[in-house]
Amino acid sequence: MGQRGPKPLPSNVHRMRGNPSKKARSELTDAVQPEVAIPMAPDHLLPEAKKEWRRISKELKLIGLVTKIDRAALAAYCQAWGRWVEAERKLKELGDYGLVETTPSGYKQMGVWLQISNRALDQMKSFMAEFGMSPSSRSRVTASPQLDMFPDDNNSSSAKTPDRFFSGG
Repeated sequence: MGQRGPKPLPSNVHRMRGNPSKKARSELTDAVQPEVAIPMAPDHLLPEAKKEWRRISKELKLIGLVTKIDRAALAAYCQAWGRWVEAERKLKELGDYGLVETTPSGYKQMGVWLQISNRALDQMKSFMAEFGMSPSSRSRVTASPQLDMFPDDNNSSSAKTPDRFFSGG
C-alpha cells in the first residue's frame, strides 16, 4: 500500500504558511536543499512555451520555488501551456465547427482541437499544483516578506523573535 494522506510539503512552503503545525526547526529542514535558480529552458519548447518559461520562472524564483533540478517539470508545464494556447487559437479560428466533429460513420464526437486543449489543461493543472501556481495550492501561502521565524541559536537578539510583537503589559 502506498503512502497515505497528503504529500509532505517542502520546508520553505511550510514556513511560508507560518508553520501552522508548530513543527520544530529540525523538522523544517529538508534533507536536500538545492540552490534557488532558474534553469536553462530546453530548446525544443514551442514559442508560446518559451514565453511562459520566461514569465513564470522569474515569479517562481522570487518565492524560492524553482531550482535547476526542476527543469523537466517546468518544461512540461510550459509545453502544456504552449499546446493549450495553440489549440485555443485553432478553436477560435474554427469557431463552433471545432467543438464537435462527425466521424465517417456519422457519430458526433468532441473535436480534436478541443481534446488537445482539455488534455493540455489537465497537464497544466497537475504541474501548477506542484509549483503552487493555482489559487487552491497557494491558498494558505503568505507571499508577504517575513522575518526569520527561526533566528540563529547563537544570536539571541529579541529583535528577530516573534515575541517582539507582544508586550508584557
